Amino acid sequence: MRQMVSIASALQVSCSMITGDTNNMIRAGIDTGGTFTDFAIRDSNGTWRRLKILSTPDDPSQAIFQGLEQLSMLPPPKNTEIVHGTTVGTNAFLERKGARTLLITTAGFEDVLFIGRQARPCLYDFMVEKPAPIIPRQNILGVQERIGPDGNIITPLTEKELQAVIDLCRTMRPESIAICFLHSYANPEHEILMETRISQELRVPVSRSSRVMPEFREYERFSTTVINAYLNPVVGRYVNRLASRLKGTGVFIQQSNGGCRPASSIHDKAVTTLLSGPAGGVQAALGLARTLGMDRIITFDMGGTSTDVSLCAGSLTYTRDYKIDGYPIGLPIIDIHTVGAGGGSIAWIDRGGLMKVGPQSAGADPGPICYGKGTEVTVTDANLFLGRLRPDRFLAGNMKLHVERIGPALKRLSQQIGLGSVETALGIIRLVNSNMVQAIRTVSVERGFDPSTFSLVCYGGAAGLHAAEVAHELHIDQVIIPERAGVFSARGMADADLVFEGSEALIIRDALKHGQEIQDRMDKLVRHIKKEITAHTGHAGLNDMTVETHIDCRYHGQSFELTVPWGKGWHSCFGSLHRQLYGYIFETRPVEITAIRARIMLKRELAGATGPLCHSLHTLSSDAFRDVPADCLEYIEVIHGSGPCSTALVSRHELKDGIRIAGPAIVVDDFTTILIPEGWMAGTVRGHMIMQRK
Repeated sequence: MRQMVSIASALQVSCSMITGDTNNMIRAGIDTGGTFTDFAIRDSNGTWRRLKILSTPDDPSQAIFQGLEQLSMLPPPKNTEIVHGTTVGTNAFLERKGARTLLITTAGFEDVLFIGRQARPCLYDFMVEKPAPIIPRQNILGVQERIGPDGNIITPLTEKELQAVIDLCRTMRPESIAICFLHSYANPEHEILMETRISQELRVPVSRSSRVMPEFREYERFSTTVINAYLNPVVGRYVNRLASRLKGTGVFIQQSNGGCRPASSIHDKAVTTLLSGPAGGVQAALGLARTLGMDRIITFDMGGTSTDVSLCAGSLTYTRDYKIDGYPIGLPIIDIHTVGAGGGSIAWIDRGGLMKVGPQSAGADPGPICYGKGTEVTVTDANLFLGRLRPDRFLAGNMKLHVERIGPALKRLSQQIGLGSVETALGIIRLVNSNMVQAIRTVSVERGFDPSTFSLVCYGGAAGLHAAEVAHELHIDQVIIPERAGVFSARGMADADLVFEGSEALIIRDALKHGQEIQDRMDKLVRHIKKEITAHTGHAGLNDMTVETHIDCRYHGQSFELTVPWGKGWHSCFGSLHRQLYGYIFETRPVEITAIRARIMLKRELAGATGPLCHSLHTLSSDAFRDVPADCLEYIEVIHGSGPCSTALVSRHELKDGIRIAGPAIVVDDFTTILIPEGWMAGTVRGHMIMQRK
């Protein structure tokens, strides 16, 4: 406990610095992925440094310390702020390596987590398997207490029940405890009483549902709270170990909502980190798009183990229906769809003799065959075999790729399906592209959006090799490859705002008649969040805070809600959104609300920010752009879908602003490689590459 207090004090000082003079701050974004750990460092003079190194799956912090040491930042200077996106919580949950957790609930509701919802994930699959349980049934304790949906106490929580829980805890010795009583969103008295008693007599972290997710729907509330309790000790130990090694540095953790929080405040909110890495990239991509004068983008983040896509139609898209391994998370999360399609995705043959790619990944260890230790053919191996990757320029030439190791393994794979090695390698590329195309259709076509009306913003180490071909399948005419695309998510984390959120159940039948009551409750919620901000950041000023308020509402009689901004015109906004999604509105039926929400953002100065670009992104063929000088080009043979082709090879450093290149071409950056197919051209605007169909 004493160590936690010292870390928190250091972080409070750093958070206070955020809202003051930040000109001399060093901003660092660190994104831990399944294959690589990315670093984006903005020095106090405004220049950026980048680094990409192999992750260390057994202990992700080791890669962080190795990278900081290579960047001569271990220990970091005192004027350093680090925002870290971590997969520790996600991996611990998927591998079921969380804490030994005890769930305390209302007697008779011990099986909520196992019953779940009626909906079947695969309606006609008789062999479908339910996801592995989070905690075993014997770790769930029913307590004699009951609160009604109106908040009235039906069965009091007695001293006898409290003592029985304490006695059981001393016997079971849980590492974490979740408290989920029925209807605690309406009255948290019993949960608070239980938490207080446990805190007085035991040194065990507690997650209570009325704090984690104070909203109705028992299954979602139970699932979110139990996952939070299951991961809190794991994430807490990792963050504390990281912060103690970086003592005196402002350490922040990226959240799934696109913002960050001080590390000192994340130990009891582990569930908010499940999509922290991808969320940083989406936030950064939308900021870049606005700088380029666009607001309709689809983000495409392809790394070593997976691809993450998200649609932004003018703003970030949030969801409260996110599921991890089949279990719902009822908190607002940036709507990101993930598929197991990355550079390390493994090609394999199923029982029917068909080739598949992913979702299994070679990861960082052993990695693809060409990394030197892997034995199974991956997407990266296929790209290297086809000449699309340059073995001598991978990771800025700092990592050797073993081309000679690919041929025998690829031949063995191709013989199983009766094809040649080249056809098999091309098939691997087509299959992984198809997986990613379907992912983008999931966030666009299946939600009523035409992807051809959006621009594709691509980043991550592997995205550049597949972006144009994926865009072609979706009839998207414009692709943006950001500057520093290989470490773009880390770049976004370096500029992430601090975000604190809160929600509260508030069920009002006819919301139009109770506007003042809703506003009073909203004001109370905002004051509560501001107190939390002051407690964790030491920042009492309110001038630089941005407050967003929303309500969940529905027509009376409906089962599910839409979230709309609270304020003047909320009713018409709800009607418009309802008509857009469902094609109709009820003119006379009252609108009820079920919850209120507030989000407060502390803006951090956008590092290296510039005004909107004056260049038009639709003039790559105009006289404003000139072709890349011939002496900057060399030609290599690359195998495309149509066969071997002489392909221009150029360093991205040679593509200055106003320079363009026509496909087929390969553009090599330090941490990513970009394929420009025939029929496409690319140019740079303020360091960002724009690819368009000719």
